[in-house]
Amino acid sequence: MIVWLNGAFGAGKTATALRLPGLVPGSRVFDPETVGYMLRPNLADHAVSDFQHWPPWRPLVAATAAELARYTGEHLIAPQTVLIREYLEEIFTGLRMAGLAVFHVLLDADDDVLRRRIHGSDEAREWRLAHLARYRAARTWLIEAADLVVDTAVLTPDEVASRVASALPGLGLT
Repeated sequence: MIVWLNGAFGAGKTATALRLPGLVPGSRVFDPETVGYMLRPNLADHAVSDFQHWPPWRPLVAATAAELARYTGEHLIAPQTVLIREYLEEIFTGLRMAGLAVFHVLLDADDDVLRRRIHGSDEAREWRLAHLARYRAARTWLIEAADLVVDTAVLTPDEVASRVASALPGLGLT
């Protein structure tokens, strides 16, 4: 199974992902951004504002996840914001075609909470703030597409991870 943690920057995807392997036996974190980092020097002559816009990124994310799951025999936890519906569908279709179940989790919080969290981080602060409007524009379809929506505004990362783990189907977790 692939547990895809989606949501705005600052919603708690990374913090949740780091806690889930302790709650979900036989799982590991897979960061889809590493596929973008691999592509960046190889496609430097094809400028994009976000590596998700490179057409090879999406099938390579699905193929990489499938190979990692096959090699390790483990469930993968993938923390990655994807705000373009077609991109997310392309990735999920590739994962399912590889025989992997996908559990799509949307971690959500209001703008004030997200802005406060982003301001409290040194990680690409301006870029992350600039993408909040894109998240809000995609939020309706993301909620509809998610298997689980967790409002992270007042929950600790441990509480969010616990909610996600307890909602995973077919793993026998309580």
